[in-house]
Amino acid sequence: MSIIDTEAALHEAHRDNHTHRDVNGGWLRPAVFGAMDGLVSNLALITGVAGGSVAPGTIVLTGLAGLAAGAFSMAAGEYTSVASQRELVQAELDVERRELRKHPKDEEKELAALYVSRGVESGLAREVARQLSKDPEQALEIHAREELGIDPGDLPSPTVAAVSSFGSFALGALLPVLPYLLGATALWPALVLALLGLFLCGAVVAKVTARSWWFSGLRQLALGGAAAGVTYVLGNLFGTALG
Repeated sequence: MSIIDTEAALHEAHRDNHTHRDVNGGWLRPAVFGAMDGLVSNLALITGVAGGSVAPGTIVLTGLAGLAAGAFSMAAGEYTSVASQRELVQAELDVERRELRKHPKDEEKELAALYVSRGVESGLAREVARQLSKDPEQALEIHAREELGIDPGDLPSPTVAAVSSFGSFALGALLPVLPYLLGATALWPALVLALLGLFLCGAVVAKVTARSWWFSGLRQLALGGAAAGVTYVLGNLFGTALG
């Protein structure tokens, strides 16, 4: 095989293997946070109420109310947060767009100076900046990436964030309630299912973030278990005091 063929093969292998996951889509963080929050908060809520020695029907009602309230709260919060972030970014882009329109040469020099600061030879940096500045939209995208650290064409969606957080929270919050809906009258089936769900969620997150699956799973299990334990003790104490 010739040198050219070898280099071509290596280039193809590098291109095929050197891929990145989408980290700016706006769905991963609210989905992960929503599922974890749904599991931990509703498990803690249910164990706290169960610690007060109430009837299973009351636990079911409490769990479903916590599911609905938490899911809507998460969705509204994520939508508002991401929408506000987008509005802030759009405002900054408008500022940069006006500067490019009013002072194109100054912005071109600014871009050239940035490349020089990163090690590009001065003459080459000026030529690159000149060519990139020919297209106003391309110039805006480059300035946004270099100065603001954002990609104008890949901003997170408020709707995606809201739907992701709503669905994942509801799914996570349903796990502790599910055994009671299926006829359980004791706390331990709900506790086992919820803790298993926490471990699995942590393990899945590790697959996305390339962390150790067992460490991530055990960490979520420990945090959720601690929250459930504390609320159960508090529920027992309050239930005894109020009773």
